[in-house]
Amino acid sequence: MKKSILFLIVLAVVIVGLLIAKPFFILNEGEQAVIVRFGKIVKVHTDAGLKFKSPFVDEIHKFPKRLMSWDGEPQRVPTKENQFIWIDTTARWRIVNPTQFYESVSTLENAYGRLDDVIDSAVRTVISSNYLREAVRNSDEILKSGKAETFQTGDTEGSSSLEQLTISQTQYETIEKGRQKLSAEMKTLVAGIVPAFGIEVLDIIPRQIKYSEELTDSVYQRMIKERNQIAQAFRSYGEGKKAEWMGKLENEKRSILSSAYAKAETIKGKADAEATKIYAEAYGRDPSFFEFWQATESYKRTMPNFQKTMSTSMDYFKYLYGPNGK
Repeated sequence: MKKSILFLIVLAVVIVGLLIAKPFFILNEGEQAVIVRFGKIVKVHTDAGLKFKSPFVDEIHKFPKRLMSWDGEPQRVPTKENQFIWIDTTARWRIVNPTQFYESVSTLENAYGRLDDVIDSAVRTVISSNYLREAVRNSDEILKSGKAETFQTGDTEGSSSLEQLTISQTQYETIEKGRQKLSAEMKTLVAGIVPAFGIEVLDIIPRQIKYSEELTDSVYQRMIKERNQIAQAFRSYGEGKKAEWMGKLENEKRSILSSAYAKAETIKGKADAEATKIYAEAYGRDPSFFEFWQATESYKRTMPNFQKTMSTSMDYFKYLYGPNGK
């Protein structure tokens, strides 16, 4: 009886000890684990579930199986034409060999440090060996599509010439690779290094590209120059249209004045003829009265201009001072 009780006590102590030692662990979905015993990897678990380990001697190192993102610090990189740009890069990666990962880098923190060195170096190498246009554009679609900036002039006759003037100001250089191929080159460079860490890099993407301060000023100046050229094209076009319409206006003015002058002369001729006819009829009816009326009309026009009269014995004043005046 006493032996049975002692056995139960010993069994209970062993069970409690095992429970305290935690011989089991749970591996969740999206995780993988490496079991290390005395510094040596003895087992690797990649499936989720309840797993066993040797108490007190085994160490469990869990790593994620999911895709992880790497975000680098923006770095200032020269292009092939020695123009400096700031490039901010991101990448996706995962652990494909947990054994190699543990042996080479051991922790995620160390892995990110290695990726910093490898990816930053690949980005710098690829960007510095290509022109700026390869990094900022992905294709020559802008040239193939034929799309260009258009302007509304309201004049169907002159719009084509103005469009040629303004479109010709913008020149786009063709690209040989493009941003997508540069990303593939970066991935290729990295793919030759990171497998040694048990890592796979799925893609590397330049998330943002910014001009450096000196290049930004140069770009702004070029944009200002292009806008000024387009503005000058508008001004030249406007001056040409102004000269054209002023010429049309002057010709129309001369035509109207010429027509009006001819019409006025015709009317004046008819009026003079009518007046002459009336004068002739009036003169024929009473020549003396007609002569008197002409003399008084002449006095009205000329007398106000005389400052003094030296003599009134002239025949001109016969109706004003003559004894026979009326």
